[in-house]
Amino acid sequence: MTTPTLGPDGKPRCQWSAAAAEFLAYHDTEWGFPVADDRRLFEKLSLEGFQSGLSWRTILAKRENFRAAFSGFDISRVARFGEREVERLLQDAGIVRHRGKIEAVINNAKCAESMLDREGSLAAFVWRYEPDPAELPEPQTASTSPTSIALSKDLRKLGWRFVGPTTVFAFMQAMGLVNDHARDCAIRPLAERERVAFARPGR
Repeated sequence: MTTPTLGPDGKPRCQWSAAAAEFLAYHDTEWGFPVADDRRLFEKLSLEGFQSGLSWRTILAKRENFRAAFSGFDISRVARFGEREVERLLQDAGIVRHRGKIEAVINNAKCAESMLDREGSLAAFVWRYEPDPAELPEPQTASTSPTSIALSKDLRKLGWRFVGPTTVFAFMQAMGLVNDHARDCAIRPLAERERVAFARPGR
């Protein structure tokens, strides 16, 4: 169990929220709140892939640049990117210029398009892997879970890249499939309230 940190309002937060100035708003308004929007889900999977080997602070600081570079993470538009766009992105100093990760996002957009045809939405597929909260470890004590391993395995079977179990678990934490806010974090009950009211896609 991690020691909480006090936010500017004097209320306890997850310790990591104080690690950088830009983390607080992300922690308080995004991280752990459930998401059903396909574009946001695709964006987060893409950004988590870019984070591999780097810090989330680096990616978060460049998030608007990534959005501009990848057409707002519109799945159908990114799926049509070709070598010209890859070369453009490799010259874009505002993002992480890693050919393998750039090509993975384009590849994954194509995979997501196939999923949309088959499943109706990316959200419907992803939310099937929501774990039973009773089966989860103590918050912020794990970097993978049985469901993140299963989702990672199934995505890779479908051709997705840069979606290892740790990357997928970070995605699940951020998109609210699990509420991994610390037990005494002031935001945990807010995220849980939204999770309770959330209409699971495809159900």
